[in-house]
Amino acid sequence: MLEFFDSMRPLAHVVPSALVYLLRHVPTSQGKVELAWSAAVGRALQRVTQVKMEGNILVVEATTAQWVREITRASPIILQRLQTYLGESTIAGIEVRTNANLHVKS
Repeated sequence: MLEFFDSMRPLAHVVPSALVYLLRHVPTSQGKVELAWSAAVGRALQRVTQVKMEGNILVVEATTAQWVREITRASPIILQRLQTYLGESTIAGIEVRTNANLHVKS
């Protein structure tokens, strides 16, 4: 019985692995892309952005030019995370744009 507890992994280690497995084994959809984006950037950035795939490029629309600069600056790290979740062949790059009509999500 004690061997079971020795092999247990912290939840913080299991969830990312489970998310990668789930995302890689379902067809690409808008919902899948949005979930991967949220996991890669966190709630704060997810709230001020909208994402969609155009071919193998992720188009990110942000509420302000300031957010565009921040996302652009962080895009190499974000791309690496997204490629982990979705696969390198699914997403080749990120294009960031300002969309003044985009509203901050609650």
